[in-house]
Amino acid sequence: MLTSLYVRHFAVVEAAEVTFGPGLTVVSGETGAGKSLLVDALMLLAGARADSGMVRAGSDRAELAAEFDLTGLPEARDWLQREELDEDGACQLRRVIRAEGSSKAWINGRPANTRQLGELASLLVEIHGQHEHQALLARAHQLALLDAYAGHETRALQVRELAMEWRELGLRMRKLSGGEDREQHLELLRHELGELEKWALPAAELSELETSHKRLANAGRLAEGAAGVVELLDGDSEFALRRALGRAHTELGKLAALDVRLNPLLELLDNATIQLGEAADGLGHYAQDVDLDPERYAEVDIHLTRLHELGRRHRLPVADLHDKLASLQTELSELEGAGDVLEQLAAQREKLRNDYTSAAASLSKARQIAAQRLGDEASVLMGELGMAGGVLKVELEASAGDEPDSQGRERCELLVSANPGQPPRPLRKVASGGELARISLAIEVATLGKDTVGSMIFDEVDTGIGGAVAEVVGQKLRALGSQRQVLCVTHLPQVAAQGHAHLLVSKHSDGDSTHTRIERLDVGGRRDELARMLGGVEITRETRAHAKQMLERAQTA
Repeated sequence: MLTSLYVRHFAVVEAAEVTFGPGLTVVSGETGAGKSLLVDALMLLAGARADSGMVRAGSDRAELAAEFDLTGLPEARDWLQREELDEDGACQLRRVIRAEGSSKAWINGRPANTRQLGELASLLVEIHGQHEHQALLARAHQLALLDAYAGHETRALQVRELAMEWRELGLRMRKLSGGEDREQHLELLRHELGELEKWALPAAELSELETSHKRLANAGRLAEGAAGVVELLDGDSEFALRRALGRAHTELGKLAALDVRLNPLLELLDNATIQLGEAADGLGHYAQDVDLDPERYAEVDIHLTRLHELGRRHRLPVADLHDKLASLQTELSELEGAGDVLEQLAAQREKLRNDYTSAAASLSKARQIAAQRLGDEASVLMGELGMAGGVLKVELEASAGDEPDSQGRERCELLVSANPGQPPRPLRKVASGGELARISLAIEVATLGKDTVGSMIFDEVDTGIGGAVAEVVGQKLRALGSQRQVLCVTHLPQVAAQGHAHLLVSKHSDGDSTHTRIERLDVGGRRDELARMLGGVEITRETRAHAKQMLERAQTA
């Protein structure tokens, strides 16, 4: 559900923040006030193309932000997790459009592209009345809507899972059979295995090899360095540490004979002399025993060189080559014994095909029944919405091919005839924005918001209608609002009176610049706005009374 929308320096709006609640929210205002700016802002946040004309004159950029409550929208939450854009259950879309025409977008504070905006927005909001960003025009969505309308989700899910399992088994069988190059693939596998078996090492042995290589490569330096340190500790030079320590011990011994409190310090020098001697002896032995073995070094160096070559060839770190060895051994074993396995997989795949055929046939039969029912209900509603004689037909046509398809054995197309005598045409080809909005409303009311989108926006829904039809439109929108959040931009008082909440868009000018303001109306404000919509420039006592009656009738209906 949309909870808030913030716009700044957008078109004629300097700054506005609007909060939304559940139910039907209507938006009204005088012609030219900018009623559709809220819809335009949401479309931009849904990834619509931006241009510099959307930035308020004199400003360097426009800012748009919307927040959504994801309660009851598991698909949106899953999408955010897959894209690694989730943030403690929050969902904020933000977009900045610069005066030179460039734009940037963020989802939950992280950079996003317009594709991501569009994908996420399609799970959050559905905009009716414009041809852009309408999931209802997509044939895949129409089929999903039909299944949701009839409660076929479980059957559709079973069909989809069987088709996926059948496809995955086919991929596995093709991999096992190897196709025409099976023998070449087997030969390559054996060659790669031979190399890895010869050179690849477990982690502990690889670490030991690298340590040995480092030691052998620096053997000369180690021996020479150790001997040099021995000379510093216990050499012939008068500056050798052992001689200096001996002199210090002698002098301190003389002092200790005069003051026994120095005896503990003298013991420390004794210990230091012993430890220094042990260190010198140990280093001396080390210098003599350092492994100066060029042949061993060459062997180790060749081993590491081969490992790095194999790592580059397999595009793996050297440490992962031993795991690669195990996976290739498994693959070779499966390929060499593929005959028996392929027979088992073929039998499993044939059973999956039979199960799929049965499930898809059951789903097709149920879809045919539901398609007729949905078409009839939506056609009746189209008549109630001022499209007398209008017809909606849910056409199901067999999908091409005989392989299991994740959507089932048919495709769905919504066909519409808006006027008597006109042949039904695909909904996606309906040209009139007002007709498309009312047809969409009829379908949404018939399905009572059974699709998974949380918010529905209707713009131009009341174009070309009035009187009793307008009141029916308002009633249908209010009924839809009892199931989903609905936002409707309207110029008809019959529709506006049905809202659970009412936003007024007004334009003000100080002579130098024009500003648009968006405010939430209280009961008195709603009565005055309905009176304006009813009476035009001159508002009489009668129009106010009529407006009050309309509000009371709508709220008690």
